[in-house]
Amino acid sequence: MLLIQDSKDRWTIPKGHIEPGETAQQTAQREIGEEAGLHDTEVLGWLGKIHFRYRRIDKLVLMTTQIYLVRAKGDTNAIQKEEWMNGIKWFKFHDALEEIEYEDIGKLMLLAMKRIRQENL
Repeated sequence: MLLIQDSKDRWTIPKGHIEPGETAQQTAQREIGEEAGLHDTEVLGWLGKIHFRYRRIDKLVLMTTQIYLVRAKGDTNAIQKEEWMNGIKWFKFHDALEEIEYEDIGKLMLLAMKRIRQENL
């Protein structure tokens, strides 16, 4: 599992905002390319969505994130973090589950592992 470490040292998954004319699935692939340098990817399926709130200056913002199971292909050792990140790393599944900051993402990671095992992906 690929995780990124944000500027506050929290481990999470690559994610970002949908650009005009883009689907959520296209966004997932683009963000993985931008945030990890992995451009040869295959979306294996939709896992679900999570909702969270964060404070932006004086406003409380509600965010919805669509989560996809994505397979990296090609040279997966060539990951490169963006400048704002504190880290990027491949984790064994159980280690990733231990490190992930957000419980809702952890639940979807469990669903991803179940799908991988069931469908032998």
